[in-house]
Amino acid sequence: MFTDRYGLPLSTASRAAADAWGAGLDAFLTAAPDVEGVFAQAVAADPDFALGHLGIARAHQAFGRMGQAREALAKARAVAHTASARERAHIDAIGHLIDGRGAEGAAAIRAHLADHPRDALMAQPYMGVFGLIGFSGLPGREAELLAFLTTLAPHYGDDWWFQGQMAFARMEAGQVAQAEAHIERSLAARPDNAHGAHVRAHLYYEVGETGAGRAFLSDWMSGYARGGLMHCHNSWHVALWALAEGDEAGMWAIVDRDLSPEVSVSPSLNILTDLASLYCRADMAGIDVPAERWHALSQYAAHTFPNPGMAFADVHAALAHAMAGQGDALARIVSDAKGPAADITRACAEGFGALAAQDWPSALAHLLVVMRDHARLGGSRAQRDLIEYAVATTLLRMGRGEEAQRLLTLRRPLTDKGRAVSGLDQGAGNALT
Repeated sequence: MFTDRYGLPLSTASRAAADAWGAGLDAFLTAAPDVEGVFAQAVAADPDFALGHLGIARAHQAFGRMGQAREALAKARAVAHTASARERAHIDAIGHLIDGRGAEGAAAIRAHLADHPRDALMAQPYMGVFGLIGFSGLPGREAELLAFLTTLAPHYGDDWWFQGQMAFARMEAGQVAQAEAHIERSLAARPDNAHGAHVRAHLYYEVGETGAGRAFLSDWMSGYARGGLMHCHNSWHVALWALAEGDEAGMWAIVDRDLSPEVSVSPSLNILTDLASLYCRADMAGIDVPAERWHALSQYAAHTFPNPGMAFADVHAALAHAMAGQGDALARIVSDAKGPAADITRACAEGFGALAAQDWPSALAHLLVVMRDHARLGGSRAQRDLIEYAVATTLLRMGRGEEAQRLLTLRRPLTDKGRAVSGLDQGAGNALT
């Protein structure tokens, strides 16, 4: 019987199918382009290979193509009788996630990993700030994610994928030096890994190495195809560094070439959140963001996320609606927010509405509620700096510049804050200008 590179047996008698499965797994874990096409080679070689169909389903799910994910899942279920008990459990657990039963899927995955900790495609949904823990909406998610990875660590050793995941978890928990050791090992073993390049970019961001970060990721992205899962988000990082270096033309060039819905084929969640964040951060840095850009993004948000329910998407949609003056769409997010993070989603949406209206006291009151634990909204520390800078902006506009400087110095001491908010005293060391 053939096995994957983690030593797990595969229910196929076809060497071609097994090899294609292994290539598909690595393509998925590196966020390579056309992952579903690689997995499709496995089912072309063996149409009854259930995990091949499931790999296609996972690839579509990662991009939010849920109709195609369900079609592939149905094919996996149709031939599940040919699969092993481990593989059937895999189909059942991922099937819960694709069918929208997140809690059931999460429980099934945790139970499965207790018996099969090296089942990487099963462990992957728990990983990162967009995973089941990252989007749980519950307090303490950084500690929980790091604890989860720590229990798996003995089973993966120096595996390049796991080292990258451990790096991100440690970095989000504030363990920057340990994170650097992990990501350097990961990229040394697999330099073409888009997730690894992303984690390295975050490390540059967290320690304030703007020039080095922009140079590294710009060079790395030159060989990364637009169809890769991480293309939009990694481009966002480069655009942020262009903004931080005062390269307004470079920032807009990246927006129009790599981030806008007209050109990007990345998941709609990334397009919405990255554009809304970048527009707002540009605005706070003193760059004029044309009203038509906000209106177009508000329309995109209304089309792609019409019903509130995912906190991270909802707060960025609220920002787009607020800045575009779409009060009804904003009010719907406030009234219909759902899930464990609904309370701070509402507060954030109301805060962005007040920010857009330049009602600084109201914006501050709402955003301070969010600041209590904005990790519950989801996303990385770098992404949630949007909220930190929004609070600093409100304080500044209220004539409380020293408080704004103190806030960011205490909460984000290492990041490069030099151009984050326009108008702060330039004489405050590495505080805002």
